Amino acid sequence: MSSFLGTYYADLHVHIGRTNAGNPVKISGSRNLTFGNIAKEAEERKGISLIGIIDCHSPGVQRDIDDYLQAGEMKELQEGGIAYGGTTILLGCELEIREPGMGPAHLLVFYPSLEQMKSFTKWLDKHMKNVHLSSQRVYVPARELQKEVYDRGGMVIPAHIFTPHRSIYGSCAPRMAEVLDLERVSAVELGLSADSEMAGLLSELDPYPILTNSDAHSLGKIGREYNELRMARPNYCEFQKALGMKEGRRIAANYGLNPRLGKYHRTFCGGCSYIIDEAEAAVERCPYCGSAKLVRGVQDRIRSIADRSTPIVPAHRPPYHYQVPLEFIPGLGPAKFEALLRAFGTEMNILHRVSEQELAGVVGGDLAGSIAAARDGRLALTSGGGGTYGKVDTAKGFDE
Repeated sequence: MSSFLGTYYADLHVHIGRTNAGNPVKISGSRNLTFGNIAKEAEERKGISLIGIIDCHSPGVQRDIDDYLQAGEMKELQEGGIAYGGTTILLGCELEIREPGMGPAHLLVFYPSLEQMKSFTKWLDKHMKNVHLSSQRVYVPARELQKEVYDRGGMVIPAHIFTPHRSIYGSCAPRMAEVLDLERVSAVELGLSADSEMAGLLSELDPYPILTNSDAHSLGKIGREYNELRMARPNYCEFQKALGMKEGRRIAANYGLNPRLGKYHRTFCGGCSYIIDEAEAAVERCPYCGSAKLVRGVQDRIRSIADRSTPIVPAHRPPYHYQVPLEFIPGLGPAKFEALLRAFGTEMNILHRVSEQELAGVVGGDLAGSIAAARDGRLALTSGGGGTYGKVDTAKGFDE
């Protein structure tokens, strides 16, 4: 059954900043982050075959999609999704839930067709203050929302599950079962500051496929985290089979930032702006200034709610590869980046298929070595925290 399957790269969490008419959707998103520009960036520069645009519930975005379909620039697939060249767009939305006595959490919802998404928008409009904007709160119980989504033929994926702001484990509850119907969860998304080994400290997550996505708020951030899928074609039905590991389809690999590069990896002190990166950091007060104004980091949060002392990674879970995005690599400026794209087509080619020797022919041996080290997770890093990304530390050279 698997002889005809191919390899496809997928980033399933990309925001829309504005509609083509200039109306805001994700307030913090770039103005040029439109439905059409995302499709073009994914297909032509990134080399990503399956892109999840998660603000497709917005009526203004739906009008843009209709325009592309009517103009023949895009085509709706019978198997689910919108085709643009070799890339398929999955229609999704990000919703905020808030149960009584708990903090907020974000969920991703996907539907196969534009008609189903439009119907869901009509339902959302009755339970939401502004259906035109991204990531808005839905004023219904979380389990009722889940039932509504699955009854309509969609799927639910909890978003960036460990981040300290608006996530199931980071700000809502120590156990997903306290908030959600575990039977109506199709996968979970890790977020930039965690990896599958860290998730392995929570037994509750063992049954679920893990996704790594960019949560991009600008075109350049698309593909900073992504997944390698084994499927027959890029579309909704094949993606659903990959999550269920059916007929040979599967998530073959997760590619994500080393958690140390994530913005919320370690606890951050709001008093002295220090990132507390000691192995066994106290997380009640800052050890440097004594302040209690701490933003608890993902690693420290997971330790506090873990039901295992050592991680167990289930056999069905794919390998997690630490991937330093090209934009993080010191010395790789816009001019050299464009030279690489001219020579090799897409970022996925540069990251996965082009040899170090071929890279060196375009940008020189030192930069080619850094890109190769990034591929292998050998770049030395300093930790991020408190909303600031970690950095590649060139002074430390390469990790072996």
